[in-house]
Amino acid sequence: MDNATKKPEKQIRKLLASGLESEELGREIDELNSADLLHAVFMLSPDDQRALLSALTPNRAASIVEELPDAHAADLIEEMPAQDVAEIVEVLSSDHRADVLSELDSLEADAIIAELDEEDADEIRELISYTPESAGGLMMTEFASYPMAATVREVVDDLTSDAVDYHLLTVHYVYVVVKAKKLKGVIRIRDLVFSDPTKKIGEIATSAMVVSPQATLEELESFFAEHDIAAVPVVDTRHMLLGIVRRRSVLEAIAERAEADSLKAAGIIGGDELRSMPVWLRSRRRLAWLSINIVLNIIAASVIAAYEDTLTAVIALAVFLPIVSDMSGCSGNQAVAVSMRELTLGAALPSDVMRVWRKEAVVGLINGLALGLLLGIAAWAWKGNPVLGLVVGGALALNTVIAVSIGGTVPLILRRLKLDPAVASGPLLTTVTDMCGFFLLLSLASQVLPALL
Repeated sequence: MDNATKKPEKQIRKLLASGLESEELGREIDELNSADLLHAVFMLSPDDQRALLSALTPNRAASIVEELPDAHAADLIEEMPAQDVAEIVEVLSSDHRADVLSELDSLEADAIIAELDEEDADEIRELISYTPESAGGLMMTEFASYPMAATVREVVDDLTSDAVDYHLLTVHYVYVVVKAKKLKGVIRIRDLVFSDPTKKIGEIATSAMVVSPQATLEELESFFAEHDIAAVPVVDTRHMLLGIVRRRSVLEAIAERAEADSLKAAGIIGGDELRSMPVWLRSRRRLAWLSINIVLNIIAASVIAAYEDTLTAVIALAVFLPIVSDMSGCSGNQAVAVSMRELTLGAALPSDVMRVWRKEAVVGLINGLALGLLLGIAAWAWKGNPVLGLVVGGALALNTVIAVSIGGTVPLILRRLKLDPAVASGPLLTTVTDMCGFFLLLSLASQVLPALL
């Protein structure tokens, strides 16, 4: 059949339904580039995705799992037989194994690990014991290491032989060790290739920069920003080589964290939502956020109800209510973004609340006066009433100071309370800035109501 006339996901469904052998499915998969394959997989239902993984050879199934978000891959394999999953996991690179299995419940992960050989099982248990965003959690155990006494020729011959399988890692460096594990130095591949073939690699190795398995994602980001290398070895307190962390892995982890924070801030509780997931699961995750928001919005609306008479007397105020709350919210969100960034980098700590508040209050006062002046002039020009301009501009100026004060400090306070600032900062900021904006505008208007009529 001409695949150009049929969407890949439809062809895959047809092949799955026909019960054909994995080779035909494999050929269909091989004809797709990575982007088309990922799109086709996401167009399938979760049950069809599992059926596809089961029908393919472990190598082909592993190539699909590596393209999927870790949480989604874990959701799929937890419903599959442990033995089938183990065959796929066995083919994955060590860091991918750890990432996917760490998303599973411990009992489910243990059942899969029990199906692996003892060496692989021990390795995975060690990797998933580390914090996911630490060097230990990000490292991979596929690397090229050789004893100091090995010659350049022996190492090059070994690297290029069919007996050694380095397909899981783009080899940039050779690590020189003693007693099989203790790191003594590192050699770039290009330096190795152009060295005297008879020399021992211990003679040409240079000192290696290293990190501990407990190094945080922020520390790794800073390390790679300072050093132009593709990977860094991870060593324990005895300088034993445990694995390597690639620059690419760190960049991917940073991007994943930013994406997760963005989803949380948008109210996708649990993160990693995909439209191929069950409808009820997606609905429940969103409702968890929306239900809270509707309560908070009712509270904010109650402020307007309390000043119904003022709003009825000066209907023009209704035009400025959303402007005051929205502009203040934008200023507050800027402050939230800076605090979240500083928390991530370690530039701000939960104990820095007062320092952050003082700095944000100054910026909020300057920006509030500038924005209030602009909005006040617009209100005055529209209705020809300078008092209206003063009320509207004053409310925006005061609410901007409040918004940036909340936006700057709430993430730090939530972090101190062991709550996720990415999830909770948004609704708190929105609700308080709305309530304060409505209250300030309407209460100020009530005080000078005769001058507004």
